[in-house]
Amino acid sequence: MLENEVLTTGAHVIQLALTPIFLLSAVGSLLNVFSTRLGRISDRIHVLEKEDSSGDGSIDAIEVAGLHRRAWLLNVAVILATLAGAMTCVAAIVLFVGVLRDAGTVNLLFGLFGGALIAAVCAMSAFACEVTVGGNVLRRKLHVSRHR
Repeated sequence: MLENEVLTTGAHVIQLALTPIFLLSAVGSLLNVFSTRLGRISDRIHVLEKEDSSGDGSIDAIEVAGLHRRAWLLNVAVILATLAGAMTCVAAIVLFVGVLRDAGTVNLLFGLFGGALIAAVCAMSAFACEVTVGGNVLRRKLHVSRHR
């Protein structure tokens, strides 16, 4: 009967460890989106630099400021998502170590998993801000171009 309990406990730990791994997969997807957005900002900056080097010197200051803010927000999102991923990994490790030690690792586990969730929410909030800044810059550019 003791073997059956060990097997059941081991299976339960593996099931519990899957929850953080699903979060880790979601965080990885977020990081992919963030890096794609950063790439688009970089591409746009290169286009603006080419236009500026063509001779007329009329680089769009509104767009440049918006790109700068968007890049900063995406950097924050990447840092937070990376933090969430790291905490998620540590949470999964704590699950396994907790079973081995049979110690009071519950508080640490909840702290790490809760921290990972909070960091993921903050990363998504920073991403929402970045998208908002991008939209505002486009609206301001449209407003300026209409009144020229």
